[in-house]
Amino acid sequence: MMTLYEELLPSPVGTITILTDGDGVLRVLEFEDFGARMERLLRLHYGPGGWRTVPATRTSDAMRAMTAYFAGDVSAIDGLPTATGGTAFQRSVWAALRDVGAGRTVAYVDIAAAIGRPSAVRAVGLANGSNPIAIVVPCHRIIGRSGALTGYGGGLERKRWLLAHEGVGLV
Repeated sequence: MMTLYEELLPSPVGTITILTDGDGVLRVLEFEDFGARMERLLRLHYGPGGWRTVPATRTSDAMRAMTAYFAGDVSAIDGLPTATGGTAFQRSVWAALRDVGAGRTVAYVDIAAAIGRPSAVRAVGLANGSNPIAIVVPCHRIIGRSGALTGYGGGLERKRWLLAHEGVGLV
């Protein structure tokens, strides 16, 4: 059973739950009001009963980086080590998302092309929606091909705020 260390970060977009493992690797970053989604993703990634959460006894690098991110250093999260469960395909999508830098947006078709699976656009969308590490694995940087905002697990208002925080001008 994996032990995950929990920290709560108050932020301009709501309280965020940060879960790191014993090595300090970020495993989950989710909005606190989406706890049911987080539990579902934990079950999918680590199996029923495959983890337990305990309060963190020290401040993690993830907490420090997220604090800096919200203070305006949007690149503070770029080098954070992360690990997830998920399929090889999902992990390839999430790795490609990490290559989308702050201030940029891409469409699902761009991520599909980046992972060498140009016809897997819908599957990329599903993998994007199963991302357990919000903001750091920047699924909020995916927009519609037309430039319109598309769904976001944390809600469109949070997505709009995060993109504006990162300097993306929306139409």
